[in-house]
Amino acid sequence: MNKIIVYIDGSSKGNPGPGGWGVIIFDGERVKEIGGREEQTTNNRMEMIAAIKALQSIPENSKIEMQTDSEYLMKGITIWIKNWQKNNWRTKNKKGVLNKDLWQELLKEVQKKKVEWKKVLGHSGHEFNERCDEIATDFADNEKVVFYNGSKSGYDLFH
Repeated sequence: MNKIIVYIDGSSKGNPGPGGWGVIIFDGERVKEIGGREEQTTNNRMEMIAAIKALQSIPENSKIEMQTDSEYLMKGITIWIKNWQKNNWRTKNKKGVLNKDLWQELLKEVQKKKVEWKKVLGHSGHEFNERCDEIATDFADNEKVVFYNGSKSGYDLFH
């Protein structure tokens, strides 16, 4: 089974404010970009929605390497979520977990696949992370976004 490589990013103008999310999926020789917008959201929610939408677009039981620049998302899904579940979705300070709805949805998607989470340094010139940021930011700014969906050899970021 080949590993699907996924890059994700989220953006919001104001926190809360209009937001967008962007995803690039590398599946063998295919590349697919997806993204979307919400009117009133936060950066963290957009990061999480990017991960959820990416996972929803990939078949069950797939092996995935998920690249994110969000420490909140990475630590939340790999470390914190175990205690949140044990503590009935409460933090160690007994407060309700923020974005519980998205954490539960993300957990449901992660359980259907073999996901390995990797941290990529944001805004450091990493071309795929930068492209996800561009998609997310364009959606947040309500700009027109043109997605790529085709062969890896035709994808501009490889040239």
